[in-house]
Amino acid sequence: MTPISPDRIAQIERRHADLAARMGNPDLASDQFVQLSKDYAELTPVAEAAAHVRKLREEHADLAVLLADPEMREMAEAEIGAVADAIPLAERALALKLLPRDTADDRPAMLELRPGTGGDEAALFVGDLFRMYQRYAESQGWRVETISASAGEMGGFKEVIASITGAQVFARLKFEAGVHRVQRVPATETQGRIHTSAATVAVLPEAEEVDVQIDEARDLRIDVFRSSGPGGQSVNTTDSAVRITHIPSGLVVIQQDEKSQHKNKAKALKVLRTRLYEAERAKLHDARAADRKSMVGSGDRSERIRTYNYPQGRVTDHRINLTLHRLPEILEGPGLDELVTALIAEDEAARLADLEG
Repeated sequence: MTPISPDRIAQIERRHADLAARMGNPDLASDQFVQLSKDYAELTPVAEAAAHVRKLREEHADLAVLLADPEMREMAEAEIGAVADAIPLAERALALKLLPRDTADDRPAMLELRPGTGGDEAALFVGDLFRMYQRYAESQGWRVETISASAGEMGGFKEVIASITGAQVFARLKFEAGVHRVQRVPATETQGRIHTSAATVAVLPEAEEVDVQIDEARDLRIDVFRSSGPGGQSVNTTDSAVRITHIPSGLVVIQQDEKSQHKNKAKALKVLRTRLYEAERAKLHDARAADRKSMVGSGDRSERIRTYNYPQGRVTDHRINLTLHRLPEILEGPGLDELVTALIAEDEAARLADLEG
């Protein structure tokens, strides 16, 4: 990795000090103060990392001078090795903070899971994955709200959509998008044969109203109808289900989990905004990086990204060739963090390599 120049480090520290000075201006307008505060908060970890690199380099230079002093040589020799080892680590930490950030990393995420090949077994696998993500979210201190869920005939889900809120949700979950494969003996299998089933996972950064401008009168067709259900008390007797069609894009969202038409409409609009926002992000990403394929995959949801093998008790992430023989811990939720962290580290390494190239 090419070391970051002293001039670049000085520039970062000057910018940070300048923001602090400008925030101290008593005549500053409130909206200007808010923007400066935001800029200052974003730059602070970068400036701290830059200052750490600068101090380590200065300490190394001072120790190198002391090596020429017979009285100080022994002390300098004892310390200079540790400082020399610390410098590249500090430089890498700074380089990571200087990488362009995904502006969606701090956002909540919409998690969508659906069965792939495998019929009822695939629906059961969707249920297993959803529980894994719920437990992982709990271990991270996040909140999970189920937006809609359609139960499978033998259990699990035909589809489940959830909103996950908390710190760095999208940043930590975005690499979960793709095809997840399971290899196990289904409960209905009498011959003890191992079956392979699949589920698709989509992770979308949630949109805010300012991200997606929708003219409800011109852009949307909203239909209401009676919710379908298994019968008895589960079937609504009022037209509470909502189907929203976004006319410009043709996107359709149906929401019928709530008994209130108003709540169903609000949830459907939330899902619609998120999908429209993701479509715009994907378009921008393709335009900027048509010839770049990340080491953690292109993001194409048709890719098989991970296999959960029950007979061998292992989970393999095919994008980074990582196999962990701890399937129960991973499915319990907290064990997933090792995979998530490894994927983030691989992505950072790839982006650093691109930066140097």
